[in-house]
Amino acid sequence: MKTIEKRNFNGALRNRQKTGIKPALILLFTLAFFILPENVTLAHCDTMDGPVIKDAIKAMETNNVNHALKWVQPGNEAEVKEAFILTMKVRNLNPDARILADKYFFDLVVRLHRSGEGVPFTGVKPSGTPIDEKVLAADKSIETGDLTPLKALVTAEAVPELTELFEKALSLRGFDIMNIEAGRAYVEAYVKFFKFAEGEEEYHNEASAVSHSVHNH
Repeated sequence: MKTIEKRNFNGALRNRQKTGIKPALILLFTLAFFILPENVTLAHCDTMDGPVIKDAIKAMETNNVNHALKWVQPGNEAEVKEAFILTMKVRNLNPDARILADKYFFDLVVRLHRSGEGVPFTGVKPSGTPIDEKVLAADKSIETGDLTPLKALVTAEAVPELTELFEKALSLRGFDIMNIEAGRAYVEAYVKFFKFAEGEEEYHNEASAVSHSVHNH
């Protein structure tokens, strides 16, 4: 199967003079074909307004892939770097190429981030997609350094654990963008805070298990 795909792709490259499409654009179309989304429920990081896309945009604006790399696992780092180099080349060809290149990079980074969380991917949702009020409050809390907007939306029992996760995320927020490990440490703390704020069951169970273990030692 791989031999056939390679033969077809090479054939497309040989015909580039006839079609007027540059090799980088052909490659982008080919790569985009292999990241078609699967069915999954909506998540905060799946939207154009979410933090993953915002950092992917910042990566392209500053020509620094590290802004996006912190959202993916180390094993996916090479793939993102290669995609970033290709994207930066293709998006300068023309306006249509820019739209395609940006979408390809957005989808790739979000898909790999979701994969690192063990969650499937359905594509990036458009700007303005409705977001749960707890997520909006959590965003506001991180932005301002004040947990008050979120406290009113969770149970009293959840506040101590939520506060601990929030303070952990804030303590790691001022990392050096050139330090990928520090960036990933912040993202890990950030995601745990948001998941707990959203009330996802596995995070409540994990927190309870940790608390129980501590009290028994």
